[in-house]
Amino acid sequence: MRALVQRVSQAAVTVEGEEVARIGPGLLVALGVARGDTAEQANRLAAKLLKLRVMEGDRSVAEAGGEVLCVSQFTLLADTRRGNRPSFTEAAPAEEAEPLYERVRDALGAKGGVFGANMQVALVNDGPVTLMLES
Repeated sequence: MRALVQRVSQAAVTVEGEEVARIGPGLLVALGVARGDTAEQANRLAAKLLKLRVMEGDRSVAEAGGEVLCVSQFTLLADTRRGNRPSFTEAAPAEEAEPLYERVRDALGAKGGVFGANMQVALVNDGPVTLMLES
């Protein structure tokens, strides 16, 4: 499981021209679920994200009163070591990935995109602060 985490001053997700989620200051979490990932890994990652001290004043998102927007992003599991076309064989199939994505999102109390949809994500990275977490 991989999470690309960005501290944002604002972020929004649009699907088919309709905004489905928006947050103010907080974290945008792009989440990729790998084959074989477990509910335990999802729980650990969510707990880590909630405690991550990346907000102003060395605070967590909860301590700072921030919001979280979580977006599924299987492309974080891309393998680009060979050739020019990314391979996504490490990404979990949708029927495995969606429940784990929802588990993380629920544990974060996060707003979210639409799993599997073509989404447009707009954000203002604050800092900039961008981190990659793996579990």
